[in-house]
Amino acid sequence: MTHLVGLDVGTTGVKALAISAEGAVLARAEQEYPLSTPWPGWAEQDPADWWRASETALAGVGVDGADGIGLSGQMHGLVTLDRDDRVLRPAILWNDQRTAAECAEIEARLGLERLVALTGNRALTGFTAPKLLWLRRHEPAVYSRIEHVLLPKDYIRLRLGGERAIDVADASGTLLFDVGHRRWSDEMLEVLEVPAAWLPPAFESPEVSARTAGGVPIAAGAGDQAAGALGVGVDRPGALSVVLGTSGVVFVALPRFQADPEARVHAFCHAVPDGWHAMGVMLSAAGSLRWLRDAVAPASSYDELLAEAAGVPPGSDGVLFLPYLSGERTPHADPNARGAFTGLSLSHRRGHLVRAVLEGVAYGLRDSLELLRGLGVRPELGRASGGGARSRLWLEIVASVLGLPLELTAVEEGAAYGAALLGGVAAGVFSDVHEAVAACVRVRQRIETDDAWREAYEAGYARFRALYPALEPLEES
Repeated sequence: MTHLVGLDVGTTGVKALAISAEGAVLARAEQEYPLSTPWPGWAEQDPADWWRASETALAGVGVDGADGIGLSGQMHGLVTLDRDDRVLRPAILWNDQRTAAECAEIEARLGLERLVALTGNRALTGFTAPKLLWLRRHEPAVYSRIEHVLLPKDYIRLRLGGERAIDVADASGTLLFDVGHRRWSDEMLEVLEVPAAWLPPAFESPEVSARTAGGVPIAAGAGDQAAGALGVGVDRPGALSVVLGTSGVVFVALPRFQADPEARVHAFCHAVPDGWHAMGVMLSAAGSLRWLRDAVAPASSYDELLAEAAGVPPGSDGVLFLPYLSGERTPHADPNARGAFTGLSLSHRRGHLVRAVLEGVAYGLRDSLELLRGLGVRPELGRASGGGARSRLWLEIVASVLGLPLELTAVEEGAAYGAALLGGVAAGVFSDVHEAVAACVRVRQRIETDDAWREAYEAGYARFRALYPALEPLEES
């Protein structure tokens, strides 16, 4: 039997998955590792922890018998190596917030218009390039010893296959990549004074980038969002990927490179050769529901809270929730944005708060959809994934707020599943990514919009859009 392995190097742990050529899951394995926050706003991990966990997870899915391997992982993280490929310091992760000054410096050096034209994005604290500038300023001894720079999953490739490499989708999130031309940007490297020799060669996602000691081909892979989109079948324009994870993502495949002039959504290379994607990212989606449970109902299950929310009418009887608990990226690139409940009265109960959170997250996803529509995107449906997608009520709310039916796929493994599909292309099991998706991704359920809810949600979304501008003057920087 064909045996394809996908490995996803996440923020809390690594997930390995083995699938057949028909897309059936043969084996799963997960291993957790710690996150370090040595200072407020910092987030770091030891790459050695990733490798130890990956070795265990890969062994658990029978990697020695694999026909092909694909890699995915958390984006943007900075791994610095010396000339002997030794890690110089803990990796600085995507959710690290220390680089605000460096982001301002990058935008001042390039100008926002030129930066967006080159990279498809503005300078955000999570991206890789600002981290390098931070090291140069604050840890010059480390910076002076850098010989190679990798992203998290690419460090695993180095340990697994002995090659330094990256894929164009993940490279798009470094702010050092010419996204439109799918290559490292000479201009960005020159302006930021980053040596081109530090950067690995960039491959298309399904290309063979290395081989294991046993000769198994390793696909270049992709960042977690691009791989996750493949895992739910978003390999071409027409369907959206809607992720209800800790963060929320609305992702669409594009036929050509196209960036929002204000970079309110991200524009990256897709994991499909000659394809691009755009996505909006909200920082607290299912994380908002977890926060509410932990804050007001730690002894209650999610099922209990969702049952209470189901008894509340659309619009939550006037209660509105702004889900900016960790700042926000789309549509407001504002790390100081904060969450809020408004419209509360003595008649409201816990169920109103829960439903308002579900609706507030849906409105935040709608913000991303509207920006994507501004790029000419005309989606027909959404493919939902993430922990929040296990709630039928939440899916009905999101579908009605977005005005799009949502589909669930048979396999919910996300990025690891997409990585396994890329491994299948690298192994020659599939001729290309489109064939892999067609062979393996199947829809198991469809959630339609509720026309009776649409009017309430159109009014609710208008109120939601007015809330951030009203509260922004109250922010504390």
